[in-house]
Amino acid sequence: MFTMLENQTQIIEFILLGFGEFYEWQMVLFLTFLLAYIVTITGNILIVVLIVFDQHLHTPMYFFLGNLSFLEACYSSDIFPRMLSALLTNNRRISFRICLAQWYLFSSLEAAECCLLCVMSYDRYLAICKPLHYAVIMKTSTCIQLAAVSWINGFVTVNILLAFMLQMTFCGRNEMDHYFCEYFPLIKQSCSDTTLLEISGFIMAFILTTPPFFLTLTSYAYIIAAILKIPSTTGRQKAFSTCSSHLIVVSVFYGSLMIVYMIPRTEVKRNVQKFSSLLYTVLPPLVNPFVYSLRNKEVKEAVKNKIGRFIFLTKCIR
Repeated sequence: MFTMLENQTQIIEFILLGFGEFYEWQMVLFLTFLLAYIVTITGNILIVVLIVFDQHLHTPMYFFLGNLSFLEACYSSDIFPRMLSALLTNNRRISFRICLAQWYLFSSLEAAECCLLCVMSYDRYLAICKPLHYAVIMKTSTCIQLAAVSWINGFVTVNILLAFMLQMTFCGRNEMDHYFCEYFPLIKQSCSDTTLLEISGFIMAFILTTPPFFLTLTSYAYIIAAILKIPSTTGRQKAFSTCSSHLIVVSVFYGSLMIVYMIPRTEVKRNVQKFSSLLYTVLPPLVNPFVYSLRNKEVKEAVKNKIGRFIFLTKCIR
């Protein structure tokens, strides 16, 4: 749908082409993404609930994990429901305002996640490399401040791009070759000069991803050096296994972000950007509950205790 404004056809809704080129695979894609969404929401909400209600998990590490799980549940819910609806009903229309809101919420949460991942690596660095100072540095007030700064930083920085975007005119073709309202496909629909927005997008992506990424790698470099000093072979293997899993998730997350946002779009094929974005929209929130928490002995014990209490209460009610 369109309206006329100053002799230009202004877009008031977009058509997200999504995975239309794979028409015969629509139902397979729907079932795959539906399963991924169910597992993602279940895993992340379970982590949040356990951390809130289990006193043994009221530590800085699990506090940050709870924030991360809640964040990933939020941005998965920002994308998956509409994408699943489009795959099932073939209705790919989305209003301009909802599209802009989807982009803003997702981008803000992604920026906040970059900060949270950095904070989590710093927390592990202090716990492993500075154990005697850990309790003094990572006080409750400090944890709350670090988490709050991560959330606020994500939403405030994206406001800069939002302010630029609101001044633009979107007209002409309303078909967007993507499965959700992502930054570069969205500004491509504008008939205004997008040079400033493209440069701003690259600069913002660099600021939000590169420093946290290298700080995270630096933290893990110190962590690995400390692990190598552990006399027990079993202890070293266990610690290395956990760190390698964390680093894989961090590398996939940041690597795909850099491909999508920091490499000029003229140098990246359209489908490469679309499918690389799946790496950071689907994979991290899906595997993070397993990598960061569900493999942890304390979380497993918490799950067993809660299930045991539930069964006991159920028997008492009967």
